[in-house]
Amino acid sequence: MMMIATMQAAKRTTDEPNEVDARLYQSIPSQAGHVPHPEYLRAGTEKTLFGPDAAAVLVPQWNPSPELADGQDEVQPPQARRNLSRQDEVTLFMRYNCARHHLAELMGKQVRRFVASRVPRILAWYRRVCENRAALTQANMPLVVAMAKRTRANSVEFGELVSEGNMALLRAVDKFDISRGFRFSTYACSAIMKSFSRLAIATGTYHQRFGTTSEPEMERCDGMERRHADQHALAIEDLQRVLSLNRGALTDIEQTVLGARFAVSGHSRTHTLQEVSGLVSLSKERVRQVQNVALTKLRLALRLNFSPAPMRPGETVGTFEGYTTSTRGQPGLEAIAAGELATG
Repeated sequence: MMMIATMQAAKRTTDEPNEVDARLYQSIPSQAGHVPHPEYLRAGTEKTLFGPDAAAVLVPQWNPSPELADGQDEVQPPQARRNLSRQDEVTLFMRYNCARHHLAELMGKQVRRFVASRVPRILAWYRRVCENRAALTQANMPLVVAMAKRTRANSVEFGELVSEGNMALLRAVDKFDISRGFRFSTYACSAIMKSFSRLAIATGTYHQRFGTTSEPEMERCDGMERRHADQHALAIEDLQRVLSLNRGALTDIEQTVLGARFAVSGHSRTHTLQEVSGLVSLSKERVRQVQNVALTKLRLALRLNFSPAPMRPGETVGTFEGYTTSTRGQPGLEAIAAGELATG
């Protein structure tokens, strides 16, 4: 009795589908379509297509991004890819649609009346459907990429074209009738190009309806302007320190002239030569001369106190035309001292 119970339990375990088969069975559509062919109704078709003596079909593999092989330092150039022969293409489509034909018959019976013993056969035919569909898709994937590269659609990105072409390829595999005598690539090219056209039209319509506007103020980068403003502020601060410590040995009149002319040393705005001449009781020409002498002293003081490199032998302040670097690494002290960054 114990042996009989064990055998019955083992039989129930074998008949009951596992978790993977249960998920696979739930993914099977209740209405499976197929392309009809008179060969599917013959008794020996299943043995011819799926039997042990069935012809083997070598599906060419396609790798869009080849990786480095073991022991190689660089990617090898792509080799010539073998395409499916006409006979291999016919065999794959016959197997694909034959499996869909039997799956549609079994699913129709299963919908009318559920029978548990029918589930293993349904799963077997569905696996054959998936295997042959994957083989046909894998063999024709380069066709989608080749056509996407040749298509010029300004409003559509390349990745979107490939994605839409892949969907069109899957639909073409489901609808292609091998009995008409045409190659699948002829039918697939037409289907892929139509999908590209529909995608371009839909994308153009979307862009017209939901147009994007650009704001120049939001797109403009003001990082360089901020950096210049910070450098200018630091240079002014350093210049004020030089004037406050009087490292240029400036006289009182020279300090007053520079402060009024360039808005430093307590002056809130810049003054003209006429205004400064009234402050120091000198003529405009004399004020200009005092300003030039004071700037020459400032150049020398800045060069001696703030330049990272000492003055070269034979170099004079008058022949120096470039900008130096302040103690904070900011250019422009001599430019400000010379009045090049200030308004008159």
